[in-house]
Amino acid sequence: MTSDNFSLKPGDYAPDFTLDISGGDTLTLSNLKDKNVILYFYPKDNTPGCTREAQDFAENHDAFNSCNTVIIGISKDSVKSHDGFIEKYNLPFVLAADVDTSVCEAYGVWVEKMNYGKTYMGIQRSTFLIGKNGIVKKVWDKVKVEGHVEEVLETVRDL
Repeated sequence: MTSDNFSLKPGDYAPDFTLDISGGDTLTLSNLKDKNVILYFYPKDNTPGCTREAQDFAENHDAFNSCNTVIIGISKDSVKSHDGFIEKYNLPFVLAADVDTSVCEAYGVWVEKMNYGKTYMGIQRSTFLIGKNGIVKKVWDKVKVEGHVEEVLETVRDL
């Protein structure tokens, strides 16, 4: 699926999932129905853009929390990698390991990418705001890190 075919739109039900998360636990999206959820998909732990995005979410964690909103980062990295990333940058939210990319595929963010003329499959940096009713409220696809978290927070505050 290419980004031109982005599948989930506001008004759609967010696909439910259960994934292993940092700290050795599991997380099921439908168990968070009493909260808004920010699901942000990112390519890889400990890379410059992904680190900046995680730090921006961390810096604004209290503000999201005060809006009854949970932040969940998802990549195909392992739980062990996530644990190290969280510890290194003191991240106050969970990271989920979508090692088989099934959740990335369900959300339409597992896409064909190109780098230096080589084509490969990877995660398109994307963020989903899911309301307390499990319905997608807003989708940001092809995210540019600069200013993104502030825009997401502004949207959450307007709910």
